Amino acid sequence: MNLDLKNKTAIVCGSTQGIGFAAAQELALLGANCVLVARTETALQEAIKQLDTTQNQQHQYLVANFDEPETVKTAIEKFVAHNNVHILVNNSGGPNSGPITTATEDEFLNTFNRHLICNHILAKACIPSMKAAGYGRIINIISTSVKVPLPNLGVSNTIRGAVASWSKTMANELGQFNITVNSVLPGATATQRLSNIINANSTKKNKSVDEIEEEMLKEIPMKRFAEPSELANVIAFLASPAASYINGVSIPVDGGRTGAL
Repeated sequence: MNLDLKNKTAIVCGSTQGIGFAAAQELALLGANCVLVARTETALQEAIKQLDTTQNQQHQYLVANFDEPETVKTAIEKFVAHNNVHILVNNSGGPNSGPITTATEDEFLNTFNRHLICNHILAKACIPSMKAAGYGRIINIISTSVKVPLPNLGVSNTIRGAVASWSKTMANELGQFNITVNSVLPGATATQRLSNIINANSTKKNKSVDEIEEEMLKEIPMKRFAEPSELANVIAFLASPAASYINGVSIPVDGGRTGAL
């Protein structure tokens, strides 16, 4: 199986922690040159130090705030003016939890900009060099809510669905250029995002954190939360030559929790 990513350049968003950082680590181990993207420069500098360089990989970072799409556009356009990109991992933090009926219009707009608009800016900037290379992988980290909406995540459910539709549409358009577009749907994964959701539910339901965790684990056939590295393994595979004919799919990585086929 060809998993070699040597001489490939990967843009990895939200890559100073959680799933994004784990993905960058795994891509680097396969030989990719990783370009980390996040808003905090000191965190980016620390993250880069932890990436593998045994295959002479050259890692870089871009500072951009996904709540300010113009900063993303400026950073990526400056980068692609002088560099080729073969892999794009779109990943950013989700919105606050809460019912859809109490969500404000600004919450929807801000989340739409952070996820779909920033994804679109990045993809449009990277596609030309992918076409030129005859090799492209766009991997969108979304949520299992695109299969089955999750309770108390009204804004997230809505915008994640839009991103999944955007991803599938782009896959249909780009497949002819040997560019695949796929989505990875994390279930409950041991990240800061999960901690925030658990704490919010604990407050909302007036239950302990342990009780909330126990309730969540009951819904997962494997009876545990995922590790970020388990998501990273799927991302790295989709980025590799071995996944050359996988296109336009949304893959749950959730221990079997999602009820949809």
